Amino acid sequence: MSGKAAIALLPVMVVTALGLAGCTSTTKQAAPGASATTAAPATTAAPVWLCRPGTTPDPCQSDLAADVVGASGSPSVQAPPAPAGTQFDCFYVYPTVSSEKGPNADLVIQPAEDAAARAQASWFSSVCRVWAPMYRQVTLSALFSGGLPAINTAYQSLLSDWQYYLAHVNDGRPFILIGHSQGAAMLIRLIAEQIDPNPALRAKLVAAVLAGGNLQVPTGQTVGATFAHIPLCTSTSTAGCAIAYSSFGSPPPANALFGRPGTGVSLQSLQLTKAGQQVACVNPAALGGGAAWLTPYFPQTGAVPWVTYPQLYQASCQSSGGATWLQVSAEKTPGDSRPVVRAVAGPTWGYHEFDVNLALGNLVGDVAGLEGAYQH
Repeated sequence: MSGKAAIALLPVMVVTALGLAGCTSTTKQAAPGASATTAAPATTAAPVWLCRPGTTPDPCQSDLAADVVGASGSPSVQAPPAPAGTQFDCFYVYPTVSSEKGPNADLVIQPAEDAAARAQASWFSSVCRVWAPMYRQVTLSALFSGGLPAINTAYQSLLSDWQYYLAHVNDGRPFILIGHSQGAAMLIRLIAEQIDPNPALRAKLVAAVLAGGNLQVPTGQTVGATFAHIPLCTSTSTAGCAIAYSSFGSPPPANALFGRPGTGVSLQSLQLTKAGQQVACVNPAALGGGAAWLTPYFPQTGAVPWVTYPQLYQASCQSSGGATWLQVSAEKTPGDSRPVVRAVAGPTWGYHEFDVNLALGNLVGDVAGLEGAYQH
């Protein structure tokens, strides 16, 4: 892929004021019967696994070779990293990708979920064993109309998967949670209700990557509001923290769906309080703050499945006018013809669909560093 080639990203990744997120594989699997309109109680039925270590095909285990395209436009090929050992698990929840009819998706793996898992989760296989369940996410068609019944059905589906994972799969291993958009929102609720109040589970949490989920903290603080005990990450020296942010190329407008408390993917009343709170922002490229270069990885077609653009995007957390966001700016020099992302869905969305891929290399490095801190 040359510097002029188009960036290939997820097929659909849309959320609304009630938005949610997702992941997939190419193998068709039948969904257990369940109502699409009512929230069933949590069970420990075996999940339909989108990604499961040791199985084939597994979209979270894919070729990670990448074209490295600098400002000159001449690519070089970066060899894929070695696969991870078995000490750490990653539990990935994909964003909103289902185009099925009805308020909630079934559990049949579709190409959209497969593409999401490959684009967002496969790089983490170099630092952990990636598990990703199918869940009955709110579909694209129901984002504006599904309401709380659809949201609760999606959450109860994921909660059941999580309970099964803990009881039958985890085997006491430390874990990293990864989610984007609807997936991040679902994980925020799961963490707040299941992990944050539970000291034993908190002790197993290495990190939570919650991109585009509007996690809230007290203004100027790193812990409180949505989570009582789990702080934002400020370095890779202390595990058990959260990396959360929403990407924009310019300040979020007043009607932005992300970066403003009580908007975007807030679920139920969990994150609706606005007074004295702000949306969390942790720069994946500089956990301690300040500006730094992002290391993006975008999927592409062709012999080399990935492309990265070093020293193209700088990022820093910014706050202004009641919004807090990850400001992402393309820093192109004369003659630099590399493609840049844009706010495809408009300024209210910002760079939401690119949240993960813009910082994918940084996030994988952050997780690796936090795993090292957890071991010590």
